[in-house]
Amino acid sequence: MTASTLQKSQDLTSTSLKEDLRLRDILQTLPKEIFIKNRRKAWTKVFVSVLMVGLGYWGLAISPWYLLPLMWIFTGTALTGFFVIGHDCGHRSFANRKWVNDLVGHVMMLPLIFPFHGWRIGHNHHHKHTNKIGEDNAWEPWEQEGYDNRSAGIRFFYRRLRGRFWWIGSVTHWAFLHFDWWRFEGKQREQVRFSALLVIVSAAIAFPVMFATLGVWGFVKFWLLPWLVYHFWMSTFTIVHHTTPDIAFATPDRWNEAKAQLCGTVHCDYPRWVEFLCHDINVHVPHHLSTAIPSYNLRKAHQVLREKWGDSLKESRFSWKLMKEITDVCHLYDPERGYISFKEYHARQ
Repeated sequence: MTASTLQKSQDLTSTSLKEDLRLRDILQTLPKEIFIKNRRKAWTKVFVSVLMVGLGYWGLAISPWYLLPLMWIFTGTALTGFFVIGHDCGHRSFANRKWVNDLVGHVMMLPLIFPFHGWRIGHNHHHKHTNKIGEDNAWEPWEQEGYDNRSAGIRFFYRRLRGRFWWIGSVTHWAFLHFDWWRFEGKQREQVRFSALLVIVSAAIAFPVMFATLGVWGFVKFWLLPWLVYHFWMSTFTIVHHTTPDIAFATPDRWNEAKAQLCGTVHCDYPRWVEFLCHDINVHVPHHLSTAIPSYNLRKAHQVLREKWGDSLKESRFSWKLMKEITDVCHLYDPERGYISFKEYHARQ
């Protein structure tokens, strides 16, 4: 599937795959070595990310004003690599020891003021319930009834996020979900509270220091704008991974785990420099089949999937045309008919 061949599915609950297909049936076709962690490769990615982010900030410090936009894009994209390493840690695919994953995850996400445990727990819920209506928490489209029951202000904001302002979706998700430890119970609440307070206290110290030493413009130049570029990639990766007109969401009684993970996520090719800085997070289908696959093994896993399950994979290439097709069509959702655009919805009112 390419960006030019996106078509709305005629039957969103059936594919050529067997109805009794299980996730383990797919995983058994993958070589065992792709699940093996490699300490050298993992820490090399940390080194590369730190080096690239450092290079970005050096560039920001010495660049003339007309080169700053390029440096903001480079630095923000490199910072996305920090998140991807934390992402591996959240899935326990960075290191064998839990405490190492937690430590590295917190360290890598702290410059992004991103609470590690608050994100980790919610994100793992998304993996467990991918494309399940009422359960998935990553870019799940609203059904018409849910949209109708929202206030005018909320509907206005939702239309922006599903349209041309998709790129602020990650900021919204970060602000309203990852700091809310009251949603959790027991040990999870303690973990989320720890991560949130760590971020809040660190920001309360670092931001005034930046303002005092760099000034308002320095804060915007060295932190805010690279951070917004990072969130652009977070929003874009996430919506592209899970949103095309032919991707189905299913009610719990009709949901099939194997189909959701294999056919409900998208592999998207980006410029190679973006993939390098972001550690191949765009190679998304094998990651959804098993979060135990480290990021440095995703390409090999995807190649095997192409050979074994190629007819069931969805692949695209990042472009403005792709984003336009997604943001023009993928607005509201009907479990029987698929996506309904806002234009179509309002024409019925």
